[in-house]
Amino acid sequence: MRIPIVRVLTIIGSLLASPGARAFDAAAAFGARPSAVDVSLSPDGNSIAFVAPTRGLGSMLYTVRLDPGAKPKAALAAGGKPERLGGCDWVSNDRLVCRVYGILKDPSVQLLPVNRLVAVNADGSDRKLLSTASNFYTRGLALGGGDVIDWMPERDGAVLMSRHYLPDEHIGSRLGSSKEGLGVDLLDTRTLQTQSIERPLSDAVSYISDGHGTVRVMGVRGARKGGDQDTGIVHFLYRRLDSREWQSLGDYNEVDHTGFLPYAVDRTRNVAYGAKKIDGRLAIVALALDGSSREELVYSSPRVDVDDLIRIGRRHRVVGVSFVTDIRTAFFFDADIKKIVDSLDRALPQHPAVRIVDASVDENKLLVFASRDNDPGSYYLFDRGAHQLHPLLAKRQELDGVTLATVKPVNYPAKDGVAVPAYLTWPPGKEGAKGLPAIVMPHGGPSARDEWGFDWLAQFFAASGYVVLQPNYRGSVGYGDDWYQRNGFRSWPTAIGDVLDAGRWLVAQGIAPAGKLGIVGWSYGGYAALQAAVTDSSVFKAVVAIAPVTDLEEAKQEWRNWSNYTLESEFIGEGPQVRAGSPARNAGKIKAPVLLFHGALDRNVSISESLHMAKSLESAGVRHELVTWDDLDHELDDSNARAQMLRKSEAFLRAAFGE
Repeated sequence: MRIPIVRVLTIIGSLLASPGARAFDAAAAFGARPSAVDVSLSPDGNSIAFVAPTRGLGSMLYTVRLDPGAKPKAALAAGGKPERLGGCDWVSNDRLVCRVYGILKDPSVQLLPVNRLVAVNADGSDRKLLSTASNFYTRGLALGGGDVIDWMPERDGAVLMSRHYLPDEHIGSRLGSSKEGLGVDLLDTRTLQTQSIERPLSDAVSYISDGHGTVRVMGVRGARKGGDQDTGIVHFLYRRLDSREWQSLGDYNEVDHTGFLPYAVDRTRNVAYGAKKIDGRLAIVALALDGSSREELVYSSPRVDVDDLIRIGRRHRVVGVSFVTDIRTAFFFDADIKKIVDSLDRALPQHPAVRIVDASVDENKLLVFASRDNDPGSYYLFDRGAHQLHPLLAKRQELDGVTLATVKPVNYPAKDGVAVPAYLTWPPGKEGAKGLPAIVMPHGGPSARDEWGFDWLAQFFAASGYVVLQPNYRGSVGYGDDWYQRNGFRSWPTAIGDVLDAGRWLVAQGIAPAGKLGIVGWSYGGYAALQAAVTDSSVFKAVVAIAPVTDLEEAKQEWRNWSNYTLESEFIGEGPQVRAGSPARNAGKIKAPVLLFHGALDRNVSISESLHMAKSLESAGVRHELVTWDDLDHELDDSNARAQMLRKSEAFLRAAFGE
């Protein structure tokens, strides 16, 4: 099937275009927040919504009819201090549900991540809070605002929503309530009329609907250690179609990822799709919800974890799975959707990463996103009836027309002979060149991995003339238990050894001169950058660490007053490896200059970690600089701040390399 691309509408260009030509500023362009995110399609397929950045951390929700000449309407603004927009989805053709989140400081100066759900009309009117409200008499603070678990397309403007309840000690008043825990309500987003579907339970953590308004699966937190510490065990229960009685579906261990983790329910097949380990790697299986306990293998890979379901439509029906070898691959078991995606691949041959991100209720109109390594991507509307593809939005308008670098999957040998997978990015137009300055860029996590595709940080350095190598060192997820080992903290000698070997390989290949090799990392990647410099000071000539963990014991203590403290402590480990694996306690071994960045509102890794590192470097006489922001969190999600970080990092590397 041939799909013509009809160029009838480009929204973002008219919205964000600025008058006059300006000289290209690489740091500003690559550091800019995406110009369109969280794009969604209305149920009738005639409108879209998207979130665009405003000043600082701010965002604006826009809605627009998909008619020639239509103008976007501003529907909801979040200033970013502290409220921020976390995505919006249509609940009817004229109304959306949005997540608003932020970081708050409590009286003890702890940082508290809080989120709430609100509803708003497409024109910005009739805003209502959907999460449960608190008042002076509410006992405690609900950090989470709940989740929409079913968009209820057959009931205009209503959602099935999990909601957190806290007791209200309004004694002697009809307003008081003893409800506590997570329950499920059917909620009219216009009138706030509410029907309780599942009564709140204090130990409930999740619910899964069948996409047709019926809750079929519930997750319950296992008994806590000492009464207040999580064990990492979640008990999953299910209901048969003909019963309200909960039955056991199985346990899932969040620590070692054993057991069955349900993702979705298929009402037609009467099964729950989810993840389960087979031969040390995650596979997708289907468990029958009819009382038979029948298990069916849906898909597994002999090389990597199968880590995601592909869903489509307002009911989020499951149509396939995806996984990453060198490049993310999709396997469809819905023949019609596979045929459509294959046709889209042919229509957009320069974009191997094509996926359906949303659909109208009848699935005749599909919202499509296409991207690749040297293209941040664009959104399209595919009209199945007309067999036409309409371009809509560019994800990063600031990079329009900029020549970007290609990314090549490679393997390099670790010291023990193991082949480590990685991604190599050459400066545009320099592929095959040698003797260039280079950067090793370990990913964060550590329970994460890099994937082939557009990466704004790697692309900036490539555009600045650097070769960038991103290793999926041992301790990364996605390759099974043997590769993950005991995680990147407990197994840090192996993980950091792989990172160091990435740098040694670049030099041995003649790609980078020994004196022009640096390391840049964010979060655990920042930890890896610092710890690599501690472990072998001869490899990297400059270290850039963004929001890094620097002291493993301190990292554990950040969770001291939380129910996951024991789990976090066990994740990091005990014994001599904790001190040896803490850069802030071994700063004297670092010989390269160090540049640190950190936001004061970072809940993932406290800014105290970088303050500690800077103090240790000062005491050890190591040249360093610490750049901080009072109002930014772990992501430093501010265009100006990111541009500043990129400029300083590039100048710092040039100076360290003697350029």
